[in-house]
Amino acid sequence: MNKNLRINRYPVSDNRSLKSFSAADDYVLNYIKENEIDSTGVTVYNDRFGYLSLHLIDSNPTIIGNYKSQEDAISKNAKDNKIEEKLNIQSPLSGDVRATNLAIIKVPKSMDLFRFYLIQIHKSATKKTTVICGFMTKYFTKQMVSIASEYFEVQEQSLAWKKSRLLILSKPKTDVDTNIINTITHTNINGESVEIKQYYGVFSAKHIDYATQFLIKNIELNSQVERVLDVASGNGILAYEISLLKSDLDLHLLDDSYLANESAKLNLQGQEATFHYADRLVDIESDYFDLVICNPPFHFEHENNIEMALELFHGIERVLHEDGRFLCVANLHLNYKTHLAKIFEQVEVIAMNSKFAVYECWKA
Repeated sequence: MNKNLRINRYPVSDNRSLKSFSAADDYVLNYIKENEIDSTGVTVYNDRFGYLSLHLIDSNPTIIGNYKSQEDAISKNAKDNKIEEKLNIQSPLSGDVRATNLAIIKVPKSMDLFRFYLIQIHKSATKKTTVICGFMTKYFTKQMVSIASEYFEVQEQSLAWKKSRLLILSKPKTDVDTNIINTITHTNINGESVEIKQYYGVFSAKHIDYATQFLIKNIELNSQVERVLDVASGNGILAYEISLLKSDLDLHLLDDSYLANESAKLNLQGQEATFHYADRLVDIESDYFDLVICNPPFHFEHENNIEMALELFHGIERVLHEDGRFLCVANLHLNYKTHLAKIFEQVEVIAMNSKFAVYECWKA
């Protein structure tokens, strides 16, 4: 490892317990060094802030990033360390990933996303390909090994080191299932049964998230609404339902996840929409939207962090025009009304059940 590298979190967090790397990252790097594994042309998946990729930068890594915030963080850390010209960041759906003898996965919380990465690795794997999967021991599940066994003959588990472990995969299987899209049957607001599609790893894979369902039941549009923004849009279900209420909208969707945006495109075929691949609203025009809707994230991977939602709320207030309205659904325990009231002139709870509340916020 290069002790001169400085890898920081981005965006910066006030929570000092949140780090830019884990012991599992160091375990991966130490394992490669101690076993004298050739890392030339390595492909790195799910490297949140670039700790793995930038320590392996001389191996010319291909970095697969699903999140715009991830891409921005790695780019910023590379620039800060004066190695940005060596970066090769690609989308998870890129068809240009080269065959490699070594792939590394920082195991995500979502086992569907883990499956997605293994499928993509398998597509370009050779008989010599080894996959090193790093994770903290407390996050281990039997499902991790079960999924890996569908794509690789050999799954070796390491001993624990600083509360982290490795899962080493080799010998790719033949004739594996390479489907990467989930299909959800959903009854829309018109009472029609439709299929909602999303790539593996996009939030709420088995059914439409219950908070989102509750928000859908409480969306009303007046005739003056023309410009709508869906923030943290996921598979696009909220935008899809709103397009059924009014078809001639200037519709925008914003999500940090590349796979989420691509899923939303599958579900909004035939509906004109603008897609923003971003984790924040900094590039969105001020005072523009009549309505913003959101089921905001309050966690990333295993981290719970309300700071993400609060930054989105400030951005939403800015992009609403003076008569604009914001509809937000959230778990009751998050007590978002207190935070929203510090940002918006008027905040009302328009619906509530035992788990969720829908907040209606007005800019003026």
